[in-house]
Amino acid sequence: MIERTTLERHQVWVYLAAIGLGLALGMAAPELAPVFEAVLWPVLGALLYATFTQVPLVHLGAALRDGRFVATVLGGNVLAVPLLVAALLPLVPDDPAVRLGVVLVLVVPCTDWFITFTHLARGDTARAIAVTPLILLAQLALLPGYVWLLVGGDVTAEVPLAHVATAFGALIVLPLALAWVTERRAEGHGRALIERLAWAPVPLLAAVVFLIAASQVGAVARALPLLADVSTAFVLFLAGTLVLGVALARIVGLPPRAGRTLTFSLGTRNSFVVLPLALALPPSWQAASIVIVVQSLVELFGMLAFLRLVPRLLPDR
Repeated sequence: MIERTTLERHQVWVYLAAIGLGLALGMAAPELAPVFEAVLWPVLGALLYATFTQVPLVHLGAALRDGRFVATVLGGNVLAVPLLVAALLPLVPDDPAVRLGVVLVLVVPCTDWFITFTHLARGDTARAIAVTPLILLAQLALLPGYVWLLVGGDVTAEVPLAHVATAFGALIVLPLALAWVTERRAEGHGRALIERLAWAPVPLLAAVVFLIAASQVGAVARALPLLADVSTAFVLFLAGTLVLGVALARIVGLPPRAGRTLTFSLGTRNSFVVLPLALALPPSWQAASIVIVVQSLVELFGMLAFLRLVPRLLPDR
């Protein structure tokens, strides 16, 4: 039987196949687009619930014990990464929806496959698990401010906040609360359910990108001319975070394994936590969700390079 780490290591090919199948079906049967859109929301909610159950929400206090590591991870994600995003924005097409998608996805640090890739690169998985809930709460609190600063108040004024707030509550707050309850119950009754749910994110994310491709095939076609420039910015972001993570680890004096964890924290982004917010936008803003899906694919290929480079740049002493 296939192991979960093997599935996670090759997940990019699963997603590419799902997108290709979704685009083909969307072009062959465009009348099914409303059905795909209706199914997308519960599947996305299930994906976020399964993902959040892998974040140790009930052990938030453990994240505060290693002050130097926590301060470096938060400082890198809260200050350095947004500055890098601001420097890259001039390379992105001057389209409000595209820029909103870029900012949404790049300022939000990852809380799921960040741990997987940290483990595969022989990083400090325990530190990654401990700091993850802190990153999750910080990103949700600071996201509106980053969007306002980097995209502009004139653009965000056009966004229907009521729709976004509804999506945030239904697809982030509710799964987050259910995940917390699940973790509390798992502490007293074993972790079999949590371990089974750990298999769910990859197939559920494949289902999500399939449904997006099938339902948004027109938006994908319209966004194609923009995707090359956006992908270039995403590749430069990965290169910048690689340099930033290694430099910060050496400046602060983190142990090599903790330094690798820091670098993966800066390089990985939380694409499908912000995806519901983009999907809640009006049709004129559909490019934002396409940009977010593209970023996740670019990042997954980038992580294959990170797995080779990060251990070499931060070798064990």
